Amino acid sequence: MIDTHIDPVTPILLWLVIILVAAKIGGEIFEKIKQPAVLGELLAGILIGNLSYFTGIDFFKPIAHDPYIDILSRIGVVILLFEVGLESNLGEMMKVGWTSFWVATVGVIAPFILGYFVSLYFYPSGGTNLHVFIGAILCATSVGITARVFKDLKKISSKEAKIVLGAAVIDDVMGLVILSVVTGIVISGTISVSSVLLITAKSVIFLCLGILIGIKAAPILTKYVAKMKVDGTKLVFALSTAFIFSYIASMIGLAPIVGAFAAGLILDEVHFSRFKTDETLTDIIKPISGFLVPIFFVLMGVQVNLQTLTDMKVLGVAAGITLAAFLGKQVCGFAVGKGINRLCVGFAMVPRGEVGLIFASVGKQIGVLDDAIFSAIVIMVMITTLVTPPLIKISFRENQ
Repeated sequence: MIDTHIDPVTPILLWLVIILVAAKIGGEIFEKIKQPAVLGELLAGILIGNLSYFTGIDFFKPIAHDPYIDILSRIGVVILLFEVGLESNLGEMMKVGWTSFWVATVGVIAPFILGYFVSLYFYPSGGTNLHVFIGAILCATSVGITARVFKDLKKISSKEAKIVLGAAVIDDVMGLVILSVVTGIVISGTISVSSVLLITAKSVIFLCLGILIGIKAAPILTKYVAKMKVDGTKLVFALSTAFIFSYIASMIGLAPIVGAFAAGLILDEVHFSRFKTDETLTDIIKPISGFLVPIFFVLMGVQVNLQTLTDMKVLGVAAGITLAAFLGKQVCGFAVGKGINRLCVGFAMVPRGEVGLIFASVGKQIGVLDDAIFSAIVIMVMITTLVTPPLIKISFRENQ
């Protein structure tokens, strides 16, 4: 008799093939039209998730609710924020000066307030948790997308680029703190000055203490790890650092991505000079990132319900959030001094990209965002990411 038992991993293997192939095809198409590959991955997920809506074929529906795909997606987010931390130079952050700090501060406060009131307008009975979470999502800026645009325009060494990239990293840190505060408030179910101060203090102390200890400990630990002869020690050490920081962050009530970001900040490439390999830490992490991160973006797309966009109210919410996202960051231009292209600074802070999606995914996981609002936020992320490159080009052209 033939054994009809199917290994539990079998369907996951099929879902992974579908997700990864779709992500690469979508990414390739968008790369060809000079747009970030992440948008192609997101759109691929939207098409997979809504195939039944267009054709009646519901074969792919289980992907959206598969717990193993969800776990891989969450690990992908940790890896993504670890990469962002690796690419963010702590020394450069300290050198960018007050201009970047003020741009980042304005770029957090203005969108938060606008997002709060847009949510309040469309969902007056939605509750404070919803309003503050939408405000928090709008605080984000995608430093990766902004950096790529400046690089493509050969403006990466311009004053505007230095200010914006410094501000984008600083506002990511601020955004992660705000995300931790808002998530803590939602989970605890109470909003009070003491609870806000407590979560804020935990976030700041964790980031500062973790980075300080990590900077001191990393050179000592790598000195001994580098003596090991077995292959892959550099990779294992890096991932272990990212995962332990994420674990500690989660244990003290913060989002795991806060820990991953902090781990990336402390692992400076100079600490790994003793390892007998020419590959940088970013190079070593890239294959793992290339496998896990697209799963996150495709899954975010799969969870977008296009049927909700047939509701005029949801379209209104998407338009309102997008406008708030755009205007909130455009205000950043007023935080720079004379001789700086203010229009460019404002436009460059607009894209929400992967950071906005990460914040939205947290909101969906803890039950603050329903399908309709989540779909509206994904539309906002796509629009703000799409319009940024041409707007930055126009701003440089107008300033010549």
